Amino acid sequence: MANKIRVGLIFGGKSGEHEVSLASAQSVARALDKNKYEVVLIGVTKDGRWITGGNALKQLAAISPTPLLAPESESATGAVSAPISSAELVPAASNASSPLATIDVAFPLVHGPFGEDGTIQGLLELADIPYVGAGVAASAVGMDKALMKAVFRAHNLPVLEWLVVLRRVWETHADETIYRVESVLGYPCFVKPANLGSSVGVSKAQNRDQLIAALKTAAQYDRKLIVERAAQNAREIECSVLGNDDPIASIPGEVIPKREFYDYAAKYASESGTALIVPADLPSEIARQVQEIAVRAFTAIDACGMARVDFFLERGANKLLLNEINTIPGFTSVSMYPRMWEQSGISYGDLIDRLIQLALERHADKRKSKI
Repeated sequence: MANKIRVGLIFGGKSGEHEVSLASAQSVARALDKNKYEVVLIGVTKDGRWITGGNALKQLAAISPTPLLAPESESATGAVSAPISSAELVPAASNASSPLATIDVAFPLVHGPFGEDGTIQGLLELADIPYVGAGVAASAVGMDKALMKAVFRAHNLPVLEWLVVLRRVWETHADETIYRVESVLGYPCFVKPANLGSSVGVSKAQNRDQLIAALKTAAQYDRKLIVERAAQNAREIECSVLGNDDPIASIPGEVIPKREFYDYAAKYASESGTALIVPADLPSEIARQVQEIAVRAFTAIDACGMARVDFFLERGANKLLLNEINTIPGFTSVSMYPRMWEQSGISYGDLIDRLIQLALERHADKRKSKI
């Protein structure tokens, strides 16, 4: 037991992706090699309270209005999705106010704001704790779609045209905002909160009435909104990236939503009818471009550890467009990130093991720098 690495799974959080995070934590906790690791559950409630100990996951799931925890079954990634038994967990720390003091490495699984945006990463940096995934700056840029797109364009990566709309401007100058969108982008277009994931608050607008409704919806989630041109007759392609200074890309996958686009329900509702195809049926040259651009996007924001990079492939011209990068991709049984690595030869358990090793390597490298 003394030689085992104590891994703190940090999950939950205050964002609209709280339930997705619980499902990710459940899958990762079940898949961790118990001969190498001890699991420490560290939950964050929607009001920001921290809960530790063997019941943390159940406690957060119990107060969740829309739980996504899977029933006892074998997941698509090979990880058992049954509830975690108390025998597999490390007891809560005696000093409950300092749960991070008991772990050797953290595995943040808090999706969206207050987790994926550099906030938890900053806390872990201050505590000098190794952690899985991108650092503070990369997490912040990867979360903020406006900053992300600006960085991608600066690195000559192919992105869709977009506009940034501040909520204050939308609320005080609605007519000017609508005119600006219509004259620069036209229809159809997508409206998104700049700092959110899992397609929460995202809408597609085909006309002015839908645009108004979409802006109102997105403004409920963020002070900064993104409006971007919709890719025309496009396929949705994804690629996983793994590594630190020398990242590698998985084989690409494809998302085929039954709904009009890959929204929250399409991603996480079992009855959505969304097809997740791995590998994607792509010409070899296009698949190579996907992998190349995915790695370039990863390095452009100075990411490390893991990321899922999403693309649009416009049919006809086979034009590849970079959509976004996700620095804490989902780890649920329906998540594409582990599926693409499985098909690339890295199992779910081995992937988690590699991510922990990358976190420890990154932390050791940082300690070489003078402060």
